[in-house]
Amino acid sequence: MPVTVVRFNLVEPDATPASLAARYRAALEMAAYADEHGITTVQTEEHHGADNNWLPSPFAFAAAVFGATKRLAVTVSAIIGPLHDPLRLAEEIAVLDLLSGGRLVTVAGIGYRPEEYAQFDVEWKRRGRLQDELLETLLKAWTGEPFEYRGRTVRITPRPFTDPHPLLLVGGSSKAAARRAARLGLPFFPSAHLPELEAYYKERLMEYGTEGWTMMPAAETPLLHIAEDPDRTWAEHGRHFLHEARTYASWQSGEIRSAVKSGATTVEELRAEGVYRIVTPEECVALGFDNYVLHPLSGGMPVEEGWRSLRLFAEEVLPALGG
Repeated sequence: MPVTVVRFNLVEPDATPASLAARYRAALEMAAYADEHGITTVQTEEHHGADNNWLPSPFAFAAAVFGATKRLAVTVSAIIGPLHDPLRLAEEIAVLDLLSGGRLVTVAGIGYRPEEYAQFDVEWKRRGRLQDELLETLLKAWTGEPFEYRGRTVRITPRPFTDPHPLLLVGGSSKAAARRAARLGLPFFPSAHLPELEAYYKERLMEYGTEGWTMMPAAETPLLHIAEDPDRTWAEHGRHFLHEARTYASWQSGEIRSAVKSGATTVEELRAEGVYRIVTPEECVALGFDNYVLHPLSGGMPVEEGWRSLRLFAEEVLPALGG
């Protein structure tokens, strides 16, 4: 059975508070529906100060999803580690781990938008050192024992549900990120299909004498939308995918390597590129992927269209995949 993911970033350009509240409620209802139908994971993420209302608080959203579901995992992929207070984050993740019975997966990256650092008055040039401190602090904090932090002794309670600690991965596309993960004995989450970086990570594990593993996107990891008539859906809703693609493109510099990286400037180019795909249920089954990532509310997609995609996936694709 493949891993099945429903991704939410709750983007809605030109939203009103009422329309955004409705979108958030719909996402929770979709998560509950996904859980009931055997979808394995909800994925969410973190960005700040975006004009299109990109979700800035993934752990608050994760808590709401856990309250609406019983089985599926929530992967926060990724947090921008240096923007978080290490002690408060340790507490927040511990509480979510307890509430969910161990269903939270956190990927810690360092981000790629200096303006987000500026918003929180965090020095961009210190991001590597801050990330090291964050990860080291989390691992110490979750033992429940006193430890030294910035020259004082602290203790974080309660201890998490998961032993020895909640699932924490180091995300990124750089050798520095791979080294950081290996040094701490944490799993590595490359931001794209980067086998050479995975090999580098394994070499560093040997060097440090630590153990770890890689969760790497496949060479082909499109964001999927299911429709009975893809041509019509591209014509009516392709602009929502293009909005997200162009937003990412405006944020990501040339050296950023990401599974969601598009150079398209028109809907037609985006469709030809294949990063976002609208497929029929039959075409979706025929893809034969190990991971299916559904993106029902991409770029401000109307809620009713998102529901159509999710229901087609759950009712026609999942049974054919063995779900």
